[in-house]
Amino acid sequence: MSARFFLKFRFLFAFVAIAINFEAMALPDPTGKVILTISGKVADRNSEAGAQFDLAMLEKLPVQSFVTKTPWDKAPVKFKGALLRDVLAAAKVNGSTLKAVALNDYQTNIPVEDATRFDMIIAYEMNDQPIPVKTKGPLFIVYPFDSKPELQSTRYYERSAWQLKLLKVE
Repeated sequence: MSARFFLKFRFLFAFVAIAINFEAMALPDPTGKVILTISGKVADRNSEAGAQFDLAMLEKLPVQSFVTKTPWDKAPVKFKGALLRDVLAAAKVNGSTLKAVALNDYQTNIPVEDATRFDMIIAYEMNDQPIPVKTKGPLFIVYPFDSKPELQSTRYYERSAWQLKLLKVE
């Protein structure tokens, strides 16, 4: 067999491996209750609404946790969840602004750049417990306020959104 044959075979094998990996990385369909939808400029959709996530899908992403003081709680709170940048990467978003919408229709705009500058998370646990809807759950976008003095300001407090249900990518 010629070297040319092996070169073609290697190319074909590499193409098939890339195709298999691409398919494996596609956003799966949620099997549980959808708790987050990302709409707008989303390349990897698993529904007509956009990229939808159930809790199990968020829990499969790398987990981040931190303890921070917030203006809403008397004592520091431990938050656990997925990094916002990982969630956005899973949906393959392409935009500059996120409009976060809460269950109570609170809305705030978050620059996508914040997700790369700060280790902000979409928290699904507070103090090692699931976050009930009647408090701030089931999801809460939160910045690690104690990690940088600049985050301890109204600008970033207002960008935090509890009872998160939707991110519109613009």
